[in-house]
Amino acid sequence: MTAPLTHPSPNFGDRRGDAPISLVVLHYTAMSSAQVSLARLCDPAAEVSAHYLIGEEGDLCSLVAEEARAWHAGAGRWGDVTDVNSASIGIELQNDGASPYPEAQMAALEGLLGDLLARHGLPPEAVIAHSDLAPGRKSDPGPRFDWRRLAQRGRAVWPTARAQGDFLSDARAFGYTADVEPEAILTAFRHRFRPGATGPVSPEDAALAADLAARFPVDVSAPGA
Repeated sequence: MTAPLTHPSPNFGDRRGDAPISLVVLHYTAMSSAQVSLARLCDPAAEVSAHYLIGEEGDLCSLVAEEARAWHAGAGRWGDVTDVNSASIGIELQNDGASPYPEAQMAALEGLLGDLLARHGLPPEAVIAHSDLAPGRKSDPGPRFDWRRLAQRGRAVWPTARAQGDFLSDARAFGYTADVEPEAILTAFRHRFRPGATGPVSPEDAALAADLAARFPVDVSAPGA
């Protein structure tokens, strides 16, 4: 992996409760350019940041040291993690939220993720979307993001249909434990695993969720705990 450029952001703090790094969260910037995004992520008044920013041409910039707590996830939950900022590394991808992700950007992301997972001893299922932890509130990195490609390269996971169970129970067993309406969880699940799908829970949704719950269960407590 090419060494990233460094552009320190003042927007960070200490990880709380000695929380180990257990997640990597992917975002899109929803801004017009990497320079505009960089300015916002480094603006003290914005009170937002991430550990890394990857531009559309694959340029990688380090904003917050990995040992520090960047301010990227906000309110949300994944499995039993409620302070996601303290337990994660955040990666912002320069994207307007509607466009495909360029090859150079995806290649740079794959290199960074391979390095992060190896150094922090994390499995591929540790890589999640902002929309996964904050269903109904966030949609990034969105339905144009190629999760299947990441999974094929061991940088994320992808389900294979199996005998279906209860969609909501299986989705929560995989990690969707945010205290939100079931419809929000279904939308977030489809953003990631069934882009373009609409309507009520289908057998396809249930079959994919069953596989994720069986192969990648997380430790969960009651939502909102």
